[in-house]
Amino acid sequence: MILVKYGGHAMVNEELALSFAANVVNLVEHGEQVVVVHGGGPQIERELKTRSISTKTVAGLRVTTPEMMDVVETVLTGRVLRDVTNSLIQAGGAAVGITGRDAQLFIVEKLSKSGTGETIDVGQVGEIVTINTKIITSLLAEGFIPVVAPISADKKGIPYNVNADSAAGALAGALQVERAIFLTDVPGLLRDWPNMDSFVAQITYDEAQALLPNLSDGMIPKIAACLHAIKMGAKSAQIIDGRVPNALLDAINMDQGTVITA
Repeated sequence: MILVKYGGHAMVNEELALSFAANVVNLVEHGEQVVVVHGGGPQIERELKTRSISTKTVAGLRVTTPEMMDVVETVLTGRVLRDVTNSLIQAGGAAVGITGRDAQLFIVEKLSKSGTGETIDVGQVGEIVTINTKIITSLLAEGFIPVVAPISADKKGIPYNVNADSAAGALAGALQVERAIFLTDVPGLLRDWPNMDSFVAQITYDEAQALLPNLSDGMIPKIAACLHAIKMGAKSAQIIDGRVPNALLDAINMDQGTVITA
């Protein structure tokens, strides 16, 4: 089983979006079970600008006010989820779009710490505390490609924005996937952003854990998600450059990007 976090430039470039959908369907046709968890940062940014709502990030996470929560949920579940699902269907796949709220896939609590353990307040952002994998495994058993928007809710049904990298890492661990693959807008892990000479092709869990506090804000949630996935049962995690056509197949066939192993 493979879980793919889909986000960044690959989502907003039509050629790359078509390539991604074709890659996923190709994997399924060759016997792989694939789960897709998507983000939507660029789309959310555009909508926030349209509504003249300012935004900021803390430790790589979007600070989410109640006003912004309405925008985030509308964009991710009403637009991006449908677009991703439809692209997979048009490529020949049997895709089903769900959110973290459906069947209580994710139950969250208000996030209080960053990926490095620092106490933070990022507003209406949730941390996943329980996962109900039954809806995912049921869809996979029937031959569907589950597409997950990370919008979730707490036990009282209050909606929360959940970082897509974090959601992908948590779900990958719960499903104990063979590979958790994160599409990004960089070639992989850079020890010293943006120095390309600091690129790391392969690294162990312990080595990545030691690097975490010194990474750039944008890379921290991704590496933290990879580490969480492995800690909870995923066999490996991989950060790849989604700006390259056929990036997903190349990641699997040629171990492109950065591979993190236990």
